[in-house]
Amino acid sequence: MRIAVTGASGLIGTRLVAALRGDGHQVVRLVRHAPTSPEEAQWDPATGTVDAGALTGTDAVVHLSGANVGGQRWTPAYKDEILRSRVDSTRTIATALAGLAEKPAVLVSASAIGWYGDTADRAVDESTAAGRGYFPDVVRQWEEATAPAADAGIRVVRLRTGLVIGREGGLLGMPAPLPAVHVSLLQLFRLGLGGVLGNGRQWMSWISLDDEIAAIRFLLEANVSGPVNLTAPQPVTNKEFTHALAHAVHRPALARVPASAIKLLAGEFGDEIVISQRVLPRALQEAGFAFTHPTIDRAIAVAVS
Repeated sequence: MRIAVTGASGLIGTRLVAALRGDGHQVVRLVRHAPTSPEEAQWDPATGTVDAGALTGTDAVVHLSGANVGGQRWTPAYKDEILRSRVDSTRTIATALAGLAEKPAVLVSASAIGWYGDTADRAVDESTAAGRGYFPDVVRQWEEATAPAADAGIRVVRLRTGLVIGREGGLLGMPAPLPAVHVSLLQLFRLGLGGVLGNGRQWMSWISLDDEIAAIRFLLEANVSGPVNLTAPQPVTNKEFTHALAHAVHRPALARVPASAIKLLAGEFGDEIVISQRVLPRALQEAGFAFTHPTIDRAIAVAVS
């Protein structure tokens, strides 16, 4: 297949492009700078422009572009950037695909489990309505921006991705939520300074990077459309995650960071750090996808090895 990919330089995009090429597919990376090779094509989400010639003849498009949610403190300006980077880029791609005479069969578009908001102890799946608050509203608008492609008859898959665990980054590579400690979460645990966040009872819905990539490849050809939760079948509490990571790096994890301190240090984004989300991958499992890393112990062991 000929597959166009946005966000190809990110954590997921980099691995996905390599995997797709390893599968024998031709991959075109959509980039914001002037193309430097025949494998690149230019687009500009801010102005709604994309090289339609690069999309002509594509069998599938994977759209992963969007500003890093945890990239910096959530000021009003950065919150607007988070929203615009997702909605504008998705609308640009969906509209461009809808206008092609020869349309791709599928658009696989990034989304997030932020759709559900705080689910407390309640398990949710793709049939659950959107939660309330800033980020559920962002995700709702993000997914709605795929409408031009769906209306044009293109199969659209919306990837509601959970916390990604991998060697290259994701959750373990995020900055540790402690003052004056400029290390990643994994580095913090390797130093023996890891610990439970808040009360530790909040649910974490995660997926290994390997399974994330495998699921996207699966969904390119599976007869699935609409929202799909990219989360492992066994979500864990923060306390369980903490114990698993500490065990994997052979260090104690005795600290406890109060939720109030996290919110004070991280601002509004602190609410997302201690949110409880118990999200199940019903659509993936019903479609026959098999997880390589269904348990947190295995996923972390692979990530830190």
